[in-house]
Amino acid sequence: MFNLILFGPPGSGKGTQSIKIAEKYNFAHISTGDIFRNEIKNKTELGLRVQGIIESGELVPDELLIELLQNAMRKFHGKAGFVLDGFPRTCQQAKDLDDLLDKSLDCVSLVLALEVNEEEVISRLLKRAQEQGRKDDTEDVIRNRMKVYHHQTTPLEEFYSKQGKFESLHGVGSIDDIFENLCRVIDKHLA
Repeated sequence: MFNLILFGPPGSGKGTQSIKIAEKYNFAHISTGDIFRNEIKNKTELGLRVQGIIESGELVPDELLIELLQNAMRKFHGKAGFVLDGFPRTCQQAKDLDDLLDKSLDCVSLVLALEVNEEEVISRLLKRAQEQGRKDDTEDVIRNRMKVYHHQTTPLEEFYSKQGKFESLHGVGSIDDIFENLCRVIDKHLA
């Protein structure tokens, strides 16, 4: 299996690009954010537990994320791999993911990072908040999410670079241009 992580700050477009990649390459798309929003919408026990955490811009505890991820991965059969969108966000989560995949004799194949500056991210997320009525996308929450992102997830670049699995791409431009650039890198690694 070819297992891809698409990495980038909130609002970088990784959700949109992950869906397009999953469709093109027959990968399962696993988005922790989408799964959590669905749990919150359905007022499940998990949804109620994480709602306050997400709305404040903090990260959901690792043990909940790993449990969620393991459940999500079990649902996909007949796929050529998966694309993870929004996970991992810390080195500990990356190690937990490696352990989880190792149990099924699998591994992360490639990590791609969409690089987008903070002001662009804030502009995108405020626009999305207006269009979708998302309460978790206020400017203060966005700035806090960016601070948390840079503090906790920037070390992932080094973690995956040491494994020779990390590549960074410019994440500003048209959706199709960014997708084409991502596919070029994926194709190179699939060859």
